[in-house]
Amino acid sequence: MKDEIGRILPMIQSLDYDFTKSEKKVAKYILENRGAVIYFTIIEFSEKVEVGEATIIRFCRKLRFKGFHDFKMALAQELSLNNQKNKILDEELLSTDSPNILARKISNGCQSAVEETLKLMDYKVLDEVVKEIDKAKRIYFFGVAFSGIAAIEGKYKFMLLGYKVESYTDNHFMAMVAATLGKDDLVIGISNSGCALETIKGLKIAKSQGAKTVAITHQAKSPITKEANYTLLNGTKEGPLQGGALNTRLTQLFVLELMYTKILMNHEEKAIELKKKEREAIEEYIRR
Repeated sequence: MKDEIGRILPMIQSLDYDFTKSEKKVAKYILENRGAVIYFTIIEFSEKVEVGEATIIRFCRKLRFKGFHDFKMALAQELSLNNQKNKILDEELLSTDSPNILARKISNGCQSAVEETLKLMDYKVLDEVVKEIDKAKRIYFFGVAFSGIAAIEGKYKFMLLGYKVESYTDNHFMAMVAATLGKDDLVIGISNSGCALETIKGLKIAKSQGAKTVAITHQAKSPITKEANYTLLNGTKEGPLQGGALNTRLTQLFVLELMYTKILMNHEEKAIELKKKEREAIEEYIRR
């Protein structure tokens, strides 16, 4: 149970696509009344949400708890930890905020989103993805709109490690390239919502051709995950006025940085040699 403390509320949000209609009622009530839930018995909670006790137990088990009692205990501890942090970032950005307050909210939002990413990260899956990157002859990053920025960043980061990498942010090129891939290729699709149709289609085509696929998304059971061999979750802290917010893009880049650094540590000598060659090439260019 200790491993789940700090992950409960983020996981409820990220598992939205995996919940049944009745389970979504449970999730909605918990997210809106998190402080009250810990004081209910399962019978009281069942009556309050108007769902059966079996639905509540099934909901708790999807979050890796044995039952409602274990869930309540862990949630109480999580809420206690959250209250101690005195975060102003969970407040919405307001038109009345001074520049100083806005800056603090955005800064705290970024920190909060990265912390959420750490809670959501499955490090076993991360290790598997790193192995796939090492095995791949070619790596492709797919992403559109703001996620396209992360796709381009992924290309340049892994190119510096000597991998053959490309990034595509146009839906037609994604589909065309995906159709040419094979079992030695790896495609990493990035979509915070998990619903970017262009990226989903690109992963689906690539997977059908035998390529391995990875999804980086906030939604654990979103459409893009159905086309992925591996899924890595990023946190997000977007308010109504923050579509494509900095903190969401930051967490996507943070996941890429984890992958990059893990590979760097696995091949330290090779990375040092590549850095040396890059530096020499730049110095030679400057001398010209």
